[in-house]
Amino acid sequence: MTQLEKPELILIDLDGTLIDTVPDLAYAIDGMMSQLDLPQRGEEKVRHWIGNGIERLVKRALLDQMDGEPDEALFQTAFHLFKVIYAQCNGNQSRLYPGVDKALEWLKSQNYVLACITNKAEQFTIPLLKALKLEPYFQKVYCGDTLAKKKPDPLPLLHAADYFQRDPQKSLMIGDSKNDVIAARAAGFEIICVSYGYNHGEDINTANPFAVVDSLEELPNFLKQ
Repeated sequence: MTQLEKPELILIDLDGTLIDTVPDLAYAIDGMMSQLDLPQRGEEKVRHWIGNGIERLVKRALLDQMDGEPDEALFQTAFHLFKVIYAQCNGNQSRLYPGVDKALEWLKSQNYVLACITNKAEQFTIPLLKALKLEPYFQKVYCGDTLAKKKPDPLPLLHAADYFQRDPQKSLMIGDSKNDVIAARAAGFEIICVSYGYNHGEDINTANPFAVVDSLEELPNFLKQ
């Protein structure tokens, strides 16, 4: 098995990698749709739609499809409703994926520099990390609205490398989607993906990450110590 040299910096995605947030997101989407007197969408569709930020998720729910732009006034009303409901339910039903807590403990014990990097807005990210007791593991958290651009743009990864004064070529991204792969490759990072995340129904292997794991507990197998 090919192993990576010990990364100077590890950036880890949130939704679909550390936490299954679909139950809370679907609850908020369906609540939003009900208040608009529109059909509820359910967890299965929401699971397929997420991964590009909550604005796009709301638009997909309104249109009941991946692409397109809904009426702007309807979107603004819906987006406000969604944020209100999601703020109330955020973290209630979301759960860590199996092995996440043990993997983070191991990474911490090996003195890795860890940061969380997500497209989720800060107002939802920090409460979620606190609710599931993940915040202490990360030295920095980069959210979807921290910088001018978010994944798949490489800016957040390069910003993190600059902040920690680490070489991107010796750094690692851990994620669940092709957006994570695109961002990592563009930034010069290596990338390991989980098999269980949110990638719009596509097999993440087709994005050709360095490795695909079924659990983050497998990480030690791919990192030289």
